[in-house]
Amino acid sequence: MSALPGAAPDAEAIRRVAERARAGFPAPFARLAAEVRLVVEDWPSEAVLDDMEIEDGYDLTGLYEGVPLTERSVEWPEPPSTVTLFRRPILDEWAARGDVTLAALVAHVTVHEFAHHFGWSDDDIARIDRWWE
Repeated sequence: MSALPGAAPDAEAIRRVAERARAGFPAPFARLAAEVRLVVEDWPSEAVLDDMEIEDGYDLTGLYEGVPLTERSVEWPEPPSTVTLFRRPILDEWAARGDVTLAALVAHVTVHEFAHHFGWSDDDIARIDRWWE
């Protein structure tokens, strides 16, 4: 996943893994997910952390920003949604866990954030997906 042996993968390498995860979504989710902007940044901004009341940037691996499909109105167009993955917190969690591949972790964070786009809450996701346990 990285160009140099032992080097941490860059944002583009993480984005490619996330894009592969998105490409694997079943219909009709694949079409709906294609409308979402997918970006990778090293860290969440201080403004995002403050807004979410998160003290440590390592605690946020991904973020969905937008209006979930279940809350949209045909009468009021919504701006494009964005899923952002945070490279450094993902790498830190991967190193700390030691029980999953980096690609599996990136894919899982990607799926989790897209689930918010589809209108699922964290509680909904937890009932369906016990991956984090």
